[in-house]
Amino acid sequence: MEKIQSNAKARAGTWKHALSVHKWLYIMIIPGVLYMLVFKYLPMGGLVMAFQDFSPYNGNSMIGAFFESPFVGLRIFKKFFTGPDFLQVLKNTLSISIASLIFYFPAPIILALLLNEIKNAAFKRVAQTMVYIPHFISMVIVAALTAQLFSTTDGLVYHNLVQLFGRENAPDIMSNPRLFVHMIVGQSMWKETGYGTIIFLAALSGVDVQLYEAAEVDGANRWQKMWHITLPAIRSTIVIMLILRVGTILNTGYEQIFLMQNSMNRSVSDVFDTYIYTKGVVNGNYSMATAAGMFKSVVSMIMVLGANRLAKVFGESGFY
Repeated sequence: MEKIQSNAKARAGTWKHALSVHKWLYIMIIPGVLYMLVFKYLPMGGLVMAFQDFSPYNGNSMIGAFFESPFVGLRIFKKFFTGPDFLQVLKNTLSISIASLIFYFPAPIILALLLNEIKNAAFKRVAQTMVYIPHFISMVIVAALTAQLFSTTDGLVYHNLVQLFGRENAPDIMSNPRLFVHMIVGQSMWKETGYGTIIFLAALSGVDVQLYEAAEVDGANRWQKMWHITLPAIRSTIVIMLILRVGTILNTGYEQIFLMQNSMNRSVSDVFDTYIYTKGVVNGNYSMATAAGMFKSVVSMIMVLGANRLAKVFGESGFY
């Protein structure tokens, strides 16, 4: 008993000593901890609305509405899954996400490999700066530029397409539902590909230069060095980024979709993010919006766990 008490005192003394030595470091993390608690963990209490026939008018306050609104079990989820919009919203979301996974995800990797092959340091820095710039442009500006370039009245790109294909065959990207996914993926690639190379360039900087020198002695060309040295060296980074990307398969980005949505393409542009906004903010159906958001979160968690498990099966370290 005395030994247990002495060990407890020793641990307490160690903890107090560490706190006193690094107190300013602990003080510096307080804002981050408070941010996580207030904006990440505390709102999770609102998930109870998915199991209630919630109304903010029940009770004397918003907090009181949580206690006064009746529980309905899984009725909201049943209504959500059997509703007329679920399959269409799911199809639209997966169409954009899968297209992004196929075309947008490899783009930063390819660009990072190309930048890594540039030998002139000054030109490489300029090139990196130029491809980073679109990331810092607001999506509102990107949407406005897209509308201006592809406008059927005075759009520069559209008029060039008219000259190439004729007015009857020129594609109207802004209103053609079949081109909506292409437009969204194209915007994402233009805006984020350059900035996405940062992680892969950081991984490439850790590749041992002696491997390239040994391969060059053996007669390997630049393509062979990239295929047999560069790509295997950053494979673990690619796998981790892919796992994270798969986890966001139902997140298509509310702002971008909302800005590019119009009455002509609504049949293909109504995704889970816009659905939640419409149900929760516009229609005031908080229970349905919460159920849809909770469904997204559960699917994302399952996808991350599944992708991580699959990565381990194929011999990769995975995310954890």
